[in-house]
Amino acid sequence: MIRILFVCHGNICRSAAAEMIMRQKLEERPEGERFRIASAAATREEIGNDIYPPMKKALQAAGYVCHPHAARQTTRADYNAWDYIIGMDSENMMDMRRIYGGDPEGKLSLMMDWAGEAGQEIDDPWYTRDFRGTIHQIEEGCEGLLAWLREQERR
Repeated sequence: MIRILFVCHGNICRSAAAEMIMRQKLEERPEGERFRIASAAATREEIGNDIYPPMKKALQAAGYVCHPHAARQTTRADYNAWDYIIGMDSENMMDMRRIYGGDPEGKLSLMMDWAGEAGQEIDDPWYTRDFRGTIHQIEEGCEGLLAWLREQERR
């Protein structure tokens, strides 16, 4: 089982979208049952909330199914529970290192690292209002991660 956790500030826009996008991409592939996908927040302010309505609307317009969602904060225990923990921006990475006590096993990465754009952040649509653009970035990151995982299996 390959376990992937996506993390953003509040777990109502970017990480929730990454969870829904990756889930659907995996449902369309025969190897999909070997994955566990979830998302979490770096902060506590949105705990229990559903996907932000404009993001949910944009995901649905792009053809994604939005499964039931309730934002939760990541915890120190998540570090051991997940194989890949993927943040959306540098602030998320800083928060995750603080929560997890560092990254001794090298599990943390930025989403756009997987799209071949190391160090680039996923735009926060809470501020940009470009939900479709954020979805496109997340799609690129998910596809890059899946391609990398397939390549690792061949080795």
